[in-house]
Amino acid sequence: MPRGVPNKRYTGDFKQKVVEDVRNNHLGYNEAMRKYGITGRSKIQAWERIYLEEGPEGLYIERRGRGSKGRPAKVDKQTAEDLIAENQRLRAEVDYLKNLQALVLESERHQRKKHR
Repeated sequence: MPRGVPNKRYTGDFKQKVVEDVRNNHLGYNEAMRKYGITGRSKIQAWERIYLEEGPEGLYIERRGRGSKGRPAKVDKQTAEDLIAENQRLRAEVDYLKNLQALVLESERHQRKKHR
């Protein structure tokens, strides 16, 4: 398609009409393309897939553009409080273990000095 020419948009009614005509009258994709003036058989194939998976109402949903990853779901208040409390507990545990390790190392150094 040439630059600057927008893609053609098809209504849900039109898509449903094309898919039902293809399915009911056993039309090939090329025949349907010629009959309805559609460029590209992949559009009809995609419409047919949507029709079979989601039903006719699926053809009325706008699916243009990239899907949004969106923001992550918000965590409820109780879960957030639990996570904060666990984080604080783990930080205290890490601090305790660091102090314990420092005391053990200091004790070992002190013992080595005595043995000399």
